[in-house]
Amino acid sequence: MATEIRAILRNAKVATRKARLVVDLIRERPCDEALSILGACDKRAARDVEKLLRSALANAQFQNEENQAGIDLDNLYVSQIMVDQGAHSWRIRPRAMGRGYWVRKMSSHYTIVLAEQ
Repeated sequence: MATEIRAILRNAKVATRKARLVVDLIRERPCDEALSILGACDKRAARDVEKLLRSALANAQFQNEENQAGIDLDNLYVSQIMVDQGAHSWRIRPRAMGRGYWVRKMSSHYTIVLAEQ
């Protein structure tokens, strides 16, 4: 039986398009390799994804302790990772002659699924 470990982050203040650039770097990689890639990445979304990956690893450890799931933490890899569009908010930037320029502030939802190799 393949056990899947899941973690979700909602309403991260990063645009979906920018977050997908970071997520594509670690898809289908072992967790220790993914953590080292995210640590070296300079993008802002990398901090959120690294925190989410550490949360998923903690979920796996908790399942081992509570349910005796028998998950080998060294053999976990990122089987799925998705970035979906979240809610957006509006801001108004002042412009010439009393006008206003509307700016959309985007957010994202991350979902990560870990599995054993």
